[in-house]
Amino acid sequence: FLSLFFLNMLSFAQDRSIQFETTSFKMALDKARENDKLLFVDCYTSWCGPCKMMKPVLEELKKKMGNKIIILKIDIDKNISLSSEYRIQSVPTLVLWKQGEIIWRQSGALSLNELEQILSSYIR
Repeated sequence: FLSLFFLNMLSFAQDRSIQFETTSFKMALDKARENDKLLFVDCYTSWCGPCKMMKPVLEELKKKMGNKIIILKIDIDKNISLSSEYRIQSVPTLVLWKQGEIIWRQSGALSLNELEQILSSYIR
């Protein structure tokens, strides 16, 4: 059922280094696994203040990390089954996947510096 949930990859008109792509969660997870990349998932809602604060942080993170990481934003209001399956109870919830497994998860907004420190221990 995961392939039924269509999600938008991070896309920002001013930043051409971040590709616009519509994909399913399962497809993004498979792509990350096949390419031996980390998948960073930001579970958010459109009405959440801290979620909105994460947008510029994730834009900058993508610029710095480049192709080492795939960043996916999931609007949990539009993907209720997915949020239920992964027990997303607060937003933002940030989840890091490696080879199809969750290796890190945290609820609440983080700064760029905090995210870089966390990700640096997982990136080769």
